[in-house]
Amino acid sequence: MRTVPADLVIVANRLPVDRVEQSDGTPGWRGSPGGLVTAIEPVMRANDGTWIGWPGGTETDLEPFEYDGMNLVPMTMSQSEIELFYEGFANGTIWPLYHDLVAKPEFHREWWDAYVAVNQRFAEKAASLANKGATVWVHDYQLQLVPQMLRELRPDLRIGFYLHIPFPPAELFQQLPWRRQILEGLLGADLVGFQLPGGAGNFVRLVRQRVGHKTHRDLVYLPDGRTVRAAAFPISIDAAGFEELAQSDAVAERATAIREALGNPRRIFLGIDRLDYTKGIYARLRAFSELIADGHLDVEDAVFVQVAVPSREQVEQYRILRDEIDRLVGRINGDLGRIGKPAISYLHSSYPREEMAALYRAADIMVVTPYRDGMNLVAKEYVACRFEDDGALVLSEFAGAADELRQAWLVNPYDINAMKSSMLEAYAADEKELTKRMRAMRKTIRQHDVAAWADSFMSELADVDNTHAKPVKPAKRS
Repeated sequence: MRTVPADLVIVANRLPVDRVEQSDGTPGWRGSPGGLVTAIEPVMRANDGTWIGWPGGTETDLEPFEYDGMNLVPMTMSQSEIELFYEGFANGTIWPLYHDLVAKPEFHREWWDAYVAVNQRFAEKAASLANKGATVWVHDYQLQLVPQMLRELRPDLRIGFYLHIPFPPAELFQQLPWRRQILEGLLGADLVGFQLPGGAGNFVRLVRQRVGHKTHRDLVYLPDGRTVRAAAFPISIDAAGFEELAQSDAVAERATAIREALGNPRRIFLGIDRLDYTKGIYARLRAFSELIADGHLDVEDAVFVQVAVPSREQVEQYRILRDEIDRLVGRINGDLGRIGKPAISYLHSSYPREEMAALYRAADIMVVTPYRDGMNLVAKEYVACRFEDDGALVLSEFAGAADELRQAWLVNPYDINAMKSSMLEAYAADEKELTKRMRAMRKTIRQHDVAAWADSFMSELADVDNTHAKPVKPAKRS
């Protein structure tokens, strides 16, 4: 495959493909599920771009290759780097810190050293593959140092950065021993994008307080004459694609089969999440079980289907969470289920888009109750699949999607009683109420789909006036 310089380079921790074993036993590739891939792929194709990322695993002999018309450049990672950079700093330090300390972050200097080294390698690879004056779009919390490292290597580039998870307030962020380095790393970009305005505001305030740069609204003025803009670009989904999939005969048949397999209950509740402590799965299942125990629901009429997609299983906190959920489901079904009628139908597995669409169609009530989430595309996918304007969405007010899907039953996921009330209201809502709410939410996601998100970010990046003539003092030390 060609590795000539590209006018658009995407830099992300992961490639948009996963390693699989083909039918003949040889290694091959399969497209990855996930919001980032769905969002970026159309931009890649439109610009004949190159995507740099880690394919997972520790293979060292991988060459650049083409998959489904996309130019992909795999990055290697040693077992030590996986443990220190990926499982350590990215997911043991940044992830919990940025998610409001739902779990306690750990601060280890050797984790930080690995984070710096891996970011430097990604930056160097991007610098080598970008055409003169090219656009480089860097993604997410694993690569927050890349913009500045890349700026130093290639000042001619137009650099964008997008954070897919929440960006925390100063009270939390300032716990990070390397807070200044992270902020300066992000300031290497011309445009820093966040899911919500609050994240952009947090960033600008921290830059002013901790680095000492002059700011005005969403702009940061650097001493070298460069301007950085921080703004919100709420990510979305391919709404039309999900609706088309949901309307297909195969998905319709599968949705019917799912309902039959569950005993054709009056209402199916559904949760689909990565198995992550930020997603609020334990509290949600507990709330549902209490509705049955209290006599508000009966297992003859209602069942909760919880899909928990395996995630970061080498990280101790995730293994503990899986054991806790397994025990909870067993206890609930043992106490409240009947023969052939479990209260919770629990699936610890990942599924293709077609199966997800069938589950969305089969479910009457989608329950999305994370303690903190940058956006949560599952909520939007469910809405896209409800093409008959039916179904109900119970949504955490701490998910980014709550800013747009205001007609959902919004809940505080820390309040079990409020969650129970909302689930019960959604269960009992009449058809007219459901249609009114769903129609409004569907209109929102059709207007603000993934193409609009990508176009908005790329247009803004192209238009950023990245120079200024304001008198600015050097940054203070912090």
